[in-house]
Amino acid sequence: MGYQYHNNANDDETVERLRSFIGMLNEESEKGSVIVVEGKRDAEALSKVGFTGSPAVFHHFKGVADFLDSHDSASKKKKIILLLDMDRTGKYLTSRLVSQLQSRRQNVSLSYKRALAKITNGKVRHVEDLVIYAPRLSGITGSRKDLYFYT
Repeated sequence: MGYQYHNNANDDETVERLRSFIGMLNEESEKGSVIVVEGKRDAEALSKVGFTGSPAVFHHFKGVADFLDSHDSASKKKKIILLLDMDRTGKYLTSRLVSQLQSRRQNVSLSYKRALAKITNGKVRHVEDLVIYAPRLSGITGSRKDLYFYT
């Protein structure tokens, strides 16, 4: 877990695909979709790579029931995009949320989670790890890992 440096962070194709991914996520957010991440660092990482929306941070709620209650009736027509981590906890939460949201007839999507895994060849297992791409996504080039502090 944490900020690991992966060789493909400098791969131009991966960076372009991530740029497109973030653009699509921004469009979804602008259309009213709810983007759900696990924690504060996940939300911060999305922001650093260009996400302009305001994600729902799951851990700000008091569990699955509280999250579901706050996203129930008012957001029946809104798409809920789950972008939780791909570790054991994230998979468990994803499974619980998907089954509960679907039973409430909510429009829930895992397509962005799958796309992120595919774009990064499974190397980004935690959304917060996206910060390794921040220098390239903001236009800064080079191999220095500390440059993302200046974006």
